[in-house]
Amino acid sequence: MKYVKADILPEKLLKEVQKYVNGAMVYVPKPEGVRKGWGVDSGSRNYISERNDEIRHRFSQGAAIAQLSEQYFLSCDSIKKIVYSKLR
Repeated sequence: MKYVKADILPEKLLKEVQKYVNGAMVYVPKPEGVRKGWGVDSGSRNYISERNDEIRHRFSQGAAIAQLSEQYFLSCDSIKKIVYSKLR
């Protein structure tokens, strides 16, 4: 998040905001449709999706849940959630 000085606001609006938060920092969120989803910029979402597809594939080829748990450093419950989420 980037810090921006309040002097970019019109004088009238700045005076109104100061009535409520004089000297405090305020977070202004992006509009609803502009916000990006988690992991989109960093590539984390794509990495996890590919990893989960690989886990499902290995499970369908006969790999045991305990084996996948050790291999991917995830709990057995996490592996079960991944494996059974797309099979339904």
